[in-house]
Amino acid sequence: MSPPAGSSPPTAASAGGPDLPVEHVLVDVWQALDATGRAVLEAEPGAGKTTRVPLYLLEQDPDLRIVLLEPRRVAARAAAGRLASQLGEEVGRTVGLTTRDDRRGSAATRLEVVTDGVVLRRLQRDPSLSWVDVLIFDEFHERSLEADLSLAFALDAGAALRPDLRVLVMSATIEGPRVARLLGDVPLITTAGRAFPVDVEHRPAPVGFRGLAPAVSDAVGALLPDGDVLVFVPGAAEIRAVTRHLADVDLPQRAVILPLHGSLSGADQDAALRSAPAGHRKVVVATDVAESSLTIDGIRGVVDAGLSREPRFDPATGMTGLVTVPASRASAAQRAGRAGRLAPGRCIRLWPEREHAARDAHPRPAILTDDLTGAALEVAAWGATIGELALLDPPPDAAWNRAASTLVELGAVDAGRVTTQGRELNRLPTHPRLGHLLLRGREEGIAQLACEIAALLADRDLFVTDRDHPSADLAARVRVLRGGRPPVGVRVRRGAVGRARKDVARLARHLEALDAGGSRAARSVPDPDPELAGRLVAQAWPDRIASRRAGQRGRFLLAGGRGATLLDGDVLAAADHLAVATVDRGDREARIHLAAAIDLDDLREVAADRIHVEDEVVWRDGDVVAERRERLGALVLSAQPIDGDTAATRYDALLQGIREEGFDLLGWNDAAVDLRARVAFLRHHRGEEWPAWDDGSLLDRLDQIVGPFLLRARRRADLAQVSMETVLRAQLTHAQLVELDHLAPTHLAVPSGSRVRLDYGAGEAPVLAVRVQEMFGRTTTPTVLDGSVPVLLHLLSPARRPVQVTDDLAGFWERAYPQVRAELRGRYPKHAWPDDPRHAQPLRGTRRR
Repeated sequence: MSPPAGSSPPTAASAGGPDLPVEHVLVDVWQALDATGRAVLEAEPGAGKTTRVPLYLLEQDPDLRIVLLEPRRVAARAAAGRLASQLGEEVGRTVGLTTRDDRRGSAATRLEVVTDGVVLRRLQRDPSLSWVDVLIFDEFHERSLEADLSLAFALDAGAALRPDLRVLVMSATIEGPRVARLLGDVPLITTAGRAFPVDVEHRPAPVGFRGLAPAVSDAVGALLPDGDVLVFVPGAAEIRAVTRHLADVDLPQRAVILPLHGSLSGADQDAALRSAPAGHRKVVVATDVAESSLTIDGIRGVVDAGLSREPRFDPATGMTGLVTVPASRASAAQRAGRAGRLAPGRCIRLWPEREHAARDAHPRPAILTDDLTGAALEVAAWGATIGELALLDPPPDAAWNRAASTLVELGAVDAGRVTTQGRELNRLPTHPRLGHLLLRGREEGIAQLACEIAALLADRDLFVTDRDHPSADLAARVRVLRGGRPPVGVRVRRGAVGRARKDVARLARHLEALDAGGSRAARSVPDPDPELAGRLVAQAWPDRIASRRAGQRGRFLLAGGRGATLLDGDVLAAADHLAVATVDRGDREARIHLAAAIDLDDLREVAADRIHVEDEVVWRDGDVVAERRERLGALVLSAQPIDGDTAATRYDALLQGIREEGFDLLGWNDAAVDLRARVAFLRHHRGEEWPAWDDGSLLDRLDQIVGPFLLRARRRADLAQVSMETVLRAQLTHAQLVELDHLAPTHLAVPSGSRVRLDYGAGEAPVLAVRVQEMFGRTTTPTVLDGSVPVLLHLLSPARRPVQVTDDLAGFWERAYPQVRAELRGRYPKHAWPDDPRHAQPLRGTRRR
């Protein structure tokens, strides 16, 4: 890599002069790459690494082909512009630029600035890396999936095919030693940034979304006298709210209010980066796109809402939701540092200082949080397993397994190997599901519609809706994309329409390239019916095909089993079936954002391999239901009663009914209740030689205990005819039945000659409820269990009202009876109440004294 003799490298302009801190380590970087081929440069914000390092390498050897990876399009555009300006050139000569929608280069280009997705595509097309000598990964701390995979593939290919490839990883906040180890214990070069002191002030956190804009406005007003202000908020909705509020308040200086986020046009992004007009301050309201990889002129103050919006993928549901989380400490430091690039600055953080230490040290890398389907396809197309690649963090098993199963579902991978369709999907610059949608549209002759839907789903929504004017309909968006009118009350983002139309053309070109001349793509009819959108979406997301719940507008069940909702006012809320493209997890049910209606015939056609027809005999809605059901996952597309079912098929349904609703479905009489209680009494006193008949134990052996008595039952009403006394007696041997009657009899004879029923279900001892007079002449308490357990006497009045409860009859006669006698003589004067009941004649009825 030593420079050739007589070379005349391009010379950087003085904008990147020797006052930049990175200048002091440029020689170290060159020597490390020359000696080992790999290095890590950890440079604090303001060090000038993006501005100087690539050009310095080119100065040492102008024949080098250098590719500089930036994590975002806006950062790539800005970096290319700065690098070219230092050479006194326009982008497209020595310094080129390649992003999804911007390509500028020439035969003279030696330094190309690209997004990491571009490098991933090139690596897959040419693993020998014949197109590059030095790969520089800038702002690696952002840890996109594409950057992680590009680095892993580059290291893999370098080891096998290109030992001369040079790899430099640069960042401000990464854990340098970890990255250096990943690259093979390579040199770690560090440098400070060019930063002035920043005074950090913490304020109370604003309350909710509505409180954010006023809190930001107050902070901007405090900082604006010092210079331009950069505001960090989590997303585009917050940017709109803050810019509107700032436009309506009196600021201490005249100021232009400018948004900055990745969905803006290049011109709008450039406006935010330029200096403010003369006589004005500038307030840039940005997402985290402005944290580290952009230079924004004039910033002296930063307002940090302390929030980031990040995707979170749920492998259990296959859904991704954007969540708002506290920004990491590293991000907060990057944001604050923006105020100290030019002079001492100030940063106002909208969260209490005591909460700062509890934040994550670094942002979570995408490989730990995102949908990994695209990454899994890249790895399969590369011909490796995930465990064979050099990754800073391995993916979570659940998310990776979900991604792998999705690829099998899409026909992209078979037996662990990428298929022909998988390779086609990998060549398309979209998520594999959108690629699948494009391929299906090509096969069905509606490629134009497929490109339109893919473009709509890959970028910001065209529509601005509200609760009074909701619209999730993809077909309506296709009509607007073709020049039609939006639904009533819906506002259209014209910038998003323009971008989507460009993407439609770009995707169409990619499809034509797959077809080696466009033979199949050319079959697309012009302007296919937008109502066919549901067919394509259903094939890309078969687990999100939805059916409306019976009688419920706007409430659906997804084929994957989760509930989902639409606002009542949405035109799709009354559709019987939907193909859902965009949905978030919601709280109790998912929320549908973008979908298309699909009729049942189309659904059956496109999902034919997933639909199963089965005869189903189940317990539902309180009875046995026998139906022939057409199923798609959790959905029932149709159901017809069937008559040919057998007793065996109803058997399981009846057992399930008992499990769901309990044993009250069966025939319980007093004898059955008593039998269960008597056996429970014996089990309590004699142990496990007697069976357990509580509900849980009976349910555990339901098929053995109750099953044999259900063979002729067909429906709920038949269960009441099953005698539980018979069922339970069948569980006891003859010897146990005899012993049961001896140890725990159903009745006891009392002195009056009556046989009185015992109640074994009232407690540990059975209860004998008997009139006092019938116990005259008895001096001891009756017992059961061979005399070992006295019964609990409930002594009653002649009218069978409670008088006394005792398990000591002798004690009752001696101590309590005299008072009881006095009370009963007053209430029942016609009855005999002897002085000495122990020797009196027992009475069943009334006998005069």
